[in-house]
Amino acid sequence: MFYPRPVTNKRYFQFSEYLKNKFGSKVYKITLDAGFSCPNRDGTISSGGCIFCDDGGSFSRAHSKLLSVEEQVFTGVETLSSRFKAKKFMSYFQAYSNTYKPVEELKKIYDSSLCHKDVVGISVGTRPDCVDEKKLELIASYTDKYETWVEYGLQSIHDRTLKFINRGHDFETFLRAYEQTKKRGINVCVHIILGLPNESREDMLETVKTLASLNVDGVKFHCLCIFPNTKLYDMYENGQVTLMEEDEYIKTACDCLELLPEKTTIHRLGGNGLQAIKVAPKWLNKKFEILNRIDDELEKRNSFQGKHFCGL
Repeated sequence: MFYPRPVTNKRYFQFSEYLKNKFGSKVYKITLDAGFSCPNRDGTISSGGCIFCDDGGSFSRAHSKLLSVEEQVFTGVETLSSRFKAKKFMSYFQAYSNTYKPVEELKKIYDSSLCHKDVVGISVGTRPDCVDEKKLELIASYTDKYETWVEYGLQSIHDRTLKFINRGHDFETFLRAYEQTKKRGINVCVHIILGLPNESREDMLETVKTLASLNVDGVKFHCLCIFPNTKLYDMYENGQVTLMEEDEYIKTACDCLELLPEKTTIHRLGGNGLQAIKVAPKWLNKKFEILNRIDDELEKRNSFQGKHFCGL
């Protein structure tokens, strides 16, 4: 993937601007729940799942999972068209691991998400240990007609961290999946979490440097946050976990942006999960204020995405 970075007032390459530049108008994501599970929650890999994952599996709960995929798409189109006068849409499979079914079932599910004429893309959120050649070939089959992405939850490149958070796979597993996905011409967005337990600033930046060296198509930044009914919540309540403060997150996010290639699209920088159930940090609820502060920090530094990219 490469499209010229549009001229905007932002000092980083927003995914929304990439889509707008490609399709001529803003493209809105419709978050979908197709009833997937996760091998790290159903006992296939381990019990309990990642220590930070709540019962929603990172789903925004924008639509009831009682609706079919087609109904969710049409409901999403209607809602977004009414609220924002939206004209183009991308189907986004968000909840849990959205390649964790046989390929024949996956085809029916993915096809059904493309049922509306104004859907121009599909994005599949999953784990790097939940793909194989047949599944990737299926996803690659959509690239001719649709903007096609796979979003891999990596969180960190450090195996000690992945083990601590009970991720259920190592960094090498991600590298294999990434290579196989890119080989098929599929765009890849990588999710990472800033502020994971026992990770230093240098550890976080090392994760970003590694992704930069891979020339990833997109990155989604999360700040570690606490939700009820998770192992992380218990650790937080017992004083075993310290969360990032707002100023620390702002500066670290800017440090990360400086390390990434200019052409890497930024899918998220601020805001995590449902505000109504999130326990901490509360400052993360101020999504647009956080984004404005990142803008201000980059301007203060006279900096921008890619300033310290080494071109590895």
